[in-house]
Amino acid sequence: MNILITGAQGQDGIILSEILIKKGFNVIGVIRNKIFKKKINKVKYYKLDLFNLIEIEKFLSKSKPDYIIHFGSENPSFNQKNRKKRFENKNIKSSLNLINSINNLNLNSIFIFANSSQIFKKTKKKVTEKFQITKKDPYTSFRIDIIKYMKFLKKKNNFKYINLILFNHDSKFRSEKFLLPRLVKSIKNKDKNFINEIYRQNIYADFSHAEDICNAIFLLIKKKIIVDNLILSSSKLTSVNKLIEYLLNKNKLKNILDDKIYIKKKKINLIGDNHFAKKILGWKIKKDIYKALNEMNEQL
Repeated sequence: MNILITGAQGQDGIILSEILIKKGFNVIGVIRNKIFKKKINKVKYYKLDLFNLIEIEKFLSKSKPDYIIHFGSENPSFNQKNRKKRFENKNIKSSLNLINSINNLNLNSIFIFANSSQIFKKTKKKVTEKFQITKKDPYTSFRIDIIKYMKFLKKKNNFKYINLILFNHDSKFRSEKFLLPRLVKSIKNKDKNFINEIYRQNIYADFSHAEDICNAIFLLIKKKIIVDNLILSSSKLTSVNKLIEYLLNKNKLKNILDDKIYIKKKKINLIGDNHFAKKILGWKIKKDIYKALNEMNEQL
């Protein structure tokens, strides 16, 4: 099968490409520029303008991918106060161009949309695929609009899609604008201000190793399973403060945390329920976020 991956040089694109190549698939990697974090042998890389519908249609009519996995969206950095409208405008245009190209060309491609757990309302319960979604800001708004559009095309033209709802997942390929890589770098640089600020926030979240998430996506493709929505997560709550303490200990650092630090009330982000993914895929989690931290720590 031919598998096309947008954002092929992002964390998930790199890891999934490597898995698929090892399993004998043909992988087409769509990239924004020719700056490579890690170039995977046998992946055919192409620079493609996702804002140009005509260019996309020409490309898809030649490549005829069996799957299109859309990782190539732009994300705001951790703690960015103003998620500007440009995130919504750019991401919705590139996503719609891919979807409309498949539809216009009447391709039999299955579109896998990498979504975010932030589309859900806050709840103390584990989130399942049936939980209510809600618009919060431009980052989540475009994602929900894409879900609605894919549902519309499914009813109208039997458009085939999978809405992947991904919770926090990291690896050594994660961009430094995200929380955990920033923490690792801050600890290496002994940036007391940033470390203490994050420790003060007392964050708890659902963290996975990105390789486990990408293995689940591989199983979706291998088993040719199509579902409207699928949550991929560790289904466990992890304390970021425990991760900070682990890194400080690993790097043999003392006196980084303030003695009289004010810790805020426990801040719990969403926890995913991965029961459905495990059931339909036979998916097993083999790594955890501590393994990802070790990889990041060794890399810097």
